[in-house]
Amino acid sequence: MRDFGDGFVAVLLPVYLAAIGLDAFEIGVVATTALLGSALMTLVIGFVGHRIDQRKLLILASALMVATGLAFTRSASFGAVLLVAFCGTVNPSSGSVSIFVPLEHTVLSHLVADKARTSAFARYSLVGALAAALGALAAMSPELLGTLGISRLSALEGMFALYAVLGVAGGLFYARIPRAAPDAKEKPRAALGPSRGIVYRLAALFCIDAFAGGLAVQSLVALWLFTRFGLSLSAAGVFFFASGVLSAFSFPVAAWLSRRIGLVNTMVFTHIPSSLCLILAALVPNLEVALGLLLMRGLLSQMDVPARSSYVMAVVTPPERPAAASVTAVPRSLASAVSPVLAGALFQAGFEAWPFILCGVLKILYDFALLWAFRHIKPPEER
Repeated sequence: MRDFGDGFVAVLLPVYLAAIGLDAFEIGVVATTALLGSALMTLVIGFVGHRIDQRKLLILASALMVATGLAFTRSASFGAVLLVAFCGTVNPSSGSVSIFVPLEHTVLSHLVADKARTSAFARYSLVGALAAALGALAAMSPELLGTLGISRLSALEGMFALYAVLGVAGGLFYARIPRAAPDAKEKPRAALGPSRGIVYRLAALFCIDAFAGGLAVQSLVALWLFTRFGLSLSAAGVFFFASGVLSAFSFPVAAWLSRRIGLVNTMVFTHIPSSLCLILAALVPNLEVALGLLLMRGLLSQMDVPARSSYVMAVVTPPERPAAASVTAVPRSLASAVSPVLAGALFQAGFEAWPFILCGVLKILYDFALLWAFRHIKPPEER
């Protein structure tokens, strides 16, 4: 439910912001603000998550999602939009950059054995990605509602109201998670202990990847397709649906591949060709070729997600998992919060291809650095 909402919000966010009078630079600032707010909230969770039941935190996050959707329907000024973006859960990215993810990863990693962990994360990612793809397809709803005489702005506000409803439904499901049994032995004095060095090195590398990814968040890709090729909202919804489906079905493949070549190799050698596809898509003058390259990128770019999540949970001790999930997520959110405003400035200056070229180059550099730094640190099932 959450990823379904994120799926249509990522596509509709720039459309809604443009409808209320914001320009490309201001849209980039809003995306940056949303990611920055998410990062700060996730950092707080990293410090308290090892002491508070993850179920309670997930329910509170759902309540915040409800408030976010309702507030967006009443936000007509740039300042109001910035405030809601900073304090809320709106996600301008195609990936799950939110306070929910570290909590869900912690809950899931406690429920499976080492050998089944990557496959479990792949199934988790598959369901979420399919839901996000359906959400992208639902982004065409405002145009369909327009044929019934509903104004474009009212239809867009209705989609944010739907986002709030999804928050209510998601909170009800989170409430069904069994309460964690209190266990003093599982609660460390500090959030991070013996794995601190590994977590900080991973977090530093993830900063590079996330900063690069922030240059090509889905909202900005949608804006680029609208302005460069004049793509309609309906066509964009179909395209992002197809891209999301390809990404979703790449997750089980990633789990299969990781059992044969390892988690780190899976992250690196699926990421590099996806970055090359993004660079080429930014340079070609033809819409069909650009969409084809972006679809190929969609097939490959997210294969590192279940491998990365599984790897982080595998190389730390169980009591450190809440903090490790949050501490590795926070730099990603902070770094990705900086780059959309840079991308928006480049868009505004007429350099529309440069954010995607820079994204691809930086991601390739990150892949080689990750391979070099962690080639000898193996999860238990690979040892």
